[in-house]
Amino acid sequence: MFFSKLGLLVLSGASAVLGASYSNPLEPKDGGDPSIVWYDGYWYFTATNYRDISVRRATTLDGLKTALPKTVWAPSAEFPTRQCNIWAPELHIVDGQWHIYFSAGGCGDGSIQQSQILRGGESPWDNFDFHGTVNAPAWSIDGTPLTINGQNYFVYSCFRSDTGENLQSLCIGKNSDILTIGEEHLLASPTEAWERNGQMPVNEGPFALYNNNRTFLSYSGSFCWDPSYSLGLLEYVGGDPLEPSSWVKTGPHFSQANGMYSTGHNSFFASPDGTETWMAYHSSPNPAGSCGDRYSNAKKIDFEADGFPILDAPVAEGEVLAGPAGEPAA
Repeated sequence: MFFSKLGLLVLSGASAVLGASYSNPLEPKDGGDPSIVWYDGYWYFTATNYRDISVRRATTLDGLKTALPKTVWAPSAEFPTRQCNIWAPELHIVDGQWHIYFSAGGCGDGSIQQSQILRGGESPWDNFDFHGTVNAPAWSIDGTPLTINGQNYFVYSCFRSDTGENLQSLCIGKNSDILTIGEEHLLASPTEAWERNGQMPVNEGPFALYNNNRTFLSYSGSFCWDPSYSLGLLEYVGGDPLEPSSWVKTGPHFSQANGMYSTGHNSFFASPDGTETWMAYHSSPNPAGSCGDRYSNAKKIDFEADGFPILDAPVAEGEVLAGPAGEPAA
């Protein structure tokens, strides 16, 4: 089983041709938890709309604003354990086939959620079928793949009481196949002050980033309805990836600014020519914060000389920016 790092490794020393200009938001309504990938001449986009899983495609980032959604999976009352609360779809390629990771549960308050996977074809525009439920114990959301030293892992948001509190944390398990993980291990809990704003402390929304022989996991801290919802980073520093001591936490690295609040739940993707790393993320223009109608946004990120990510600040609504390098110019 091979989890491709497509869209996460950046070529160095290459000259970039700027893409078509664009502005944020790319989606001003159902824009939570965005996932963007470039494949075979198109951008593919998906995000949380709560009802189903839909994908859009366009040749430019700005074109995603008007692209019509294609529903690739819809829940059925025949399967009540995955009928509602369709959250955080992510596009990933595994063994040459596109898959969508997401979570779903019964119709209620979201207290029973499980990680699910759809399996598609050679293109993100192909049809997707329900592949199965990941065997993560109990409640799990925001599942994402991670590869370290050739071994595949599944990282997700979970509830753990290791610190004496029942906290929404990050957990990790070793994959034996795409739907099967071994023992659940606690990776990180919301113990820092910036991770504990709002109704409850939270760590969620992990996503892998590989750069300059370094491995990072971005994640979101604090309650998603709070304006201080922000991004932190975990860096793998060696040893057993299942052990918290093998990771160093820093943050926050990306927080409310420029009229955007509740900034978080990101994913990373590469420019079409592979010279740049970009980030998709959600935000809200509501100063009180929001976890409802959220904007989907995209921005280029940079790195320190040693390879550490510079996430900087959210982009102001309507600001015109150059698109990803290698994208069609119009």
